[in-house]
Amino acid sequence: MSDSTSVNEKGQAIPEESVKQELEKIFDQYRDYRIIIGTISSNIGRIAQILEISEKMGRFVAVEGYSMKSNVLITKELGYLKLDAKTLISSKKAATLSPSKVTIMCTGAQGEDRAALMRIAQKEHKFLELTNKDVVLFSSSVIPGNERTVQTVHDLLARQAGKVINYRMMGIHSGGHARAEDAKMLISLVKPKYLIPIHGNYFMLKAHTEIGQELGMKPEHTFALDNGNIFNLSKKDVWISKKKVPTNYIMVDGLGVGDVGEIVLRDRQKMAEEGMFTIIILIDSQTGKVKEPIDIISRGFIYMNDRRDLVNEARDKIKEIVMHTASQEPFNASYVRDELREELGEFLYKKTHRRPLILPVVMKI
Repeated sequence: MSDSTSVNEKGQAIPEESVKQELEKIFDQYRDYRIIIGTISSNIGRIAQILEISEKMGRFVAVEGYSMKSNVLITKELGYLKLDAKTLISSKKAATLSPSKVTIMCTGAQGEDRAALMRIAQKEHKFLELTNKDVVLFSSSVIPGNERTVQTVHDLLARQAGKVINYRMMGIHSGGHARAEDAKMLISLVKPKYLIPIHGNYFMLKAHTEIGQELGMKPEHTFALDNGNIFNLSKKDVWISKKKVPTNYIMVDGLGVGDVGEIVLRDRQKMAEEGMFTIIILIDSQTGKVKEPIDIISRGFIYMNDRRDLVNEARDKIKEIVMHTASQEPFNASYVRDELREELGEFLYKKTHRRPLILPVVMKI
């Protein structure tokens, strides 16, 4: 079972030793600057590199971000991080020292709203304030979906710091996922009988099986599985069960778990995008006519005080629709509501090119 996230990328991932060499070059080039590095808090290898280089360059290190502080403390206690007792200092202490003596290592390389790097960039940190004697490094790649937030923090930093460097400008990050040549190397070394690609979209898993087949694996020995597939192994054979494990999203809403269905979510989405238009109608049981007034409530669709003309036209349209639907015997409230939703929806779309969620309340008195 092998990670497939980057198998569509050609070549090999950058070795961590190369990353360390690039970091050393930056520390040497900007030895008179304070260096602020954003990286993933669980990347203990990278954290160890930064601490080692900082000590070598005579710098103190302040760690910012709860998760990173916790990970540094745990790995130090377990003996994975070996550093001088004086190396780690508080941010308060770091703010009083010469820039050339300080490294700030922090969370927030993905542009997270309340992470340390964003708080520094937004001038919300209690002790740390950016100057043109700061160099900010993004020692991590952008996780898909975070592009906009990363760009936001990048812009904020560029306005205040002396220099901002990301992994595309210099090789200061090696992705945590094997590329095509890495995957080939692993298969060649392990020589597996069966290959089950994991961790990635289906097209990535499929590409991984093709790599295995290129290296001589039998097609029937490589499996691109969907979420929920049950893979069986015995001493004689392997096979995929016809049954699947449920893997759909479970929605948690207030006290309810899994009780919010697709229709409710669709309605919420529609209200969020185009608002709602509620009408409350009383129908005279003797005449079949609408009793005045017709109550209309708009939320997120139009501001009624500014669109009196549209509201009045909507009332006339409602009367027209009810006249040819409510007069039928026997009276069918569901039919009236459906017709109001359909015809009033078309009317409002022609007038506004928007489709609010229409909620008709029809009562016969």
